[in-house]
Amino acid sequence: MNKNDIIIIHGTNYKEMAIQVLEQADVAGAIGDTEKSVALKPNLVVAAHPSGGATTHSELLAGVIEYLQSHGFFNLSIMEGSWVGDVTTSAFSAAGYGEISRKYHVPLIDLQKDSYTPHEAKGMKINLCDKAAAVDYMINMPVLKGHCQTTVTCALKNNKGIIPNVEKRKFHTMGLHKPIAHLNVIAPNDFILVDNICGDLDFEEGGNPVTMNRVLGFRDPVLCDSYVCDCMGYSVDDVPYIRLAEQLGVGSTDTAHANFIYLNEDQAGRGRFKMTRRVQNLAKYADPKDACSACYGSLIYALDRLNDSGSLKKGLPPICIGQGYKGQTGEIGVGQCTCGCSKFLKGCPPKAVDIAAFLKENWI
Repeated sequence: MNKNDIIIIHGTNYKEMAIQVLEQADVAGAIGDTEKSVALKPNLVVAAHPSGGATTHSELLAGVIEYLQSHGFFNLSIMEGSWVGDVTTSAFSAAGYGEISRKYHVPLIDLQKDSYTPHEAKGMKINLCDKAAAVDYMINMPVLKGHCQTTVTCALKNNKGIIPNVEKRKFHTMGLHKPIAHLNVIAPNDFILVDNICGDLDFEEGGNPVTMNRVLGFRDPVLCDSYVCDCMGYSVDDVPYIRLAEQLGVGSTDTAHANFIYLNEDQAGRGRFKMTRRVQNLAKYADPKDACSACYGSLIYALDRLNDSGSLKKGLPPICIGQGYKGQTGEIGVGQCTCGCSKFLKGCPPKAVDIAAFLKENWI
């Protein structure tokens, strides 16, 4: 797998999806020696079930572990340190990781209880948890979601879980963006498996999940977070730590020249889309017919951006979206299936940032 590759798979069999992404990326070949230690670093910021849009689904961990063990890797661990104020062991329990640990004989490591050592990160001293720093290969498993302070959170910010609480407090006093960028100079980002199943619209702790039913694979955490901005309707410059990380040599923001590898097409129907009250309020602008989760989710993210800016106060005509519009006509459509509409935005699925711009240019 190359640094500019983005692997995308859709579906609801999350364990099998994780296996397929790792097979495509040849993670086993990248690790090499089966004696090497491999750690899985999920996002367990709070003690909450993944369905709320805050934490990494246990099925993805099961898929990663089954893939690794089938290739002879058994020196595995699951490690995380929840945010200050929450207890990692409670988060392990709430997300169902205890069962995963017992079934596959993979230990759970609470990094809140780990020792730590300062490391030089291009002009900034940052304490890393010793057990995280010692692993040979790290699989970063963030959730694609919004964040009330940094706008989005995914691969780069998920590495806050490998620093001690004392360092997390310091990050907040520094404003988060600069220290997050410098942290990723020294944080292990060997492979990134993104939980894009039902991340929250705006908050790291969940509550307004948007169903996408996707799993993504990256080698570049900067490219990953840049793509997240595209998906959620933001510019990279809305999230300063992404550009700062690029300037520090961590990776590239160039999603325009990324190589997209689609392992399948999104066949999930409209009935699978999970609604919260906030999502329902945004969805009233849509007129879906058999809309796939990824396309519908992109529209919800775009409408959320327009709502944040006050643009939806002017109203919109019903937005056609979904496979049911193939061969049909309408006023305004989003996605390739709505090409019969008077005006439509191509894409399968289109990016939220493009949907927002399209709607603003033509109707708002």
